[in-house]
Amino acid sequence: MILLTISDTVKKAKLSALFFVLCAILSFACTFPRIIILDDPLTPEDHVNLGVTYEKKGELDNALIEYEKASKKLPAAYVYMGNVYFQKKEYSRAEACYKKAIDKEPGNADAYNNLAWLYYIGRENLDEAKKLSLKAIELNPEKKDIYQDTLDKIMSIK
Repeated sequence: MILLTISDTVKKAKLSALFFVLCAILSFACTFPRIIILDDPLTPEDHVNLGVTYEKKGELDNALIEYEKASKKLPAAYVYMGNVYFQKKEYSRAEACYKKAIDKEPGNADAYNNLAWLYYIGRENLDEAKKLSLKAIELNPEKKDIYQDTLDKIMSIK
C-alpha cells in the first residue's frame, strides 16, 4: 500500500513538472519577438499585378485583398475590385467600386464602361448605361471598339 502512495506521488510530481515545463514554453512563445512590417515593400502596381495573378488562379478573395491594398494609392484598383465582385455576382459591391473609381479618377474610361456593362447585364439604368458608354468612348477613343460593343448591346435592348 505504501508503494501505491509513492507511485501516485511520483505521478503527481511528474505531471506537475510537465505542467511547469509547458507553462514555461508557452510563456516564452508569448514573449517571442514579433516581426512587424511598417512599410509595405510592394508598390500599388505590384499589388495590382499580384491581384491579377490571384484572379487568374481563381483566388478571388486573395485578389481582393491585394486590390484593396493598391486602392489606397492607386484609384484604378477600384476597377479591378469591381471586376472581382462582378465575377462573384456581388453586383452592388461591384457597382460601388466602379462608382468609387469614377469619383476618385474621373478620367478612367474603363470604370465608366464597366459600370455601363453592369447595368446592361442587370437590365437596369439603361439610360445611364448609355451615357456611361458614351463617356468612356469620349475619354479613351483608342478603346472605342470595346466601348462601342457595350453601347451597341445596351442599345439593342432599349
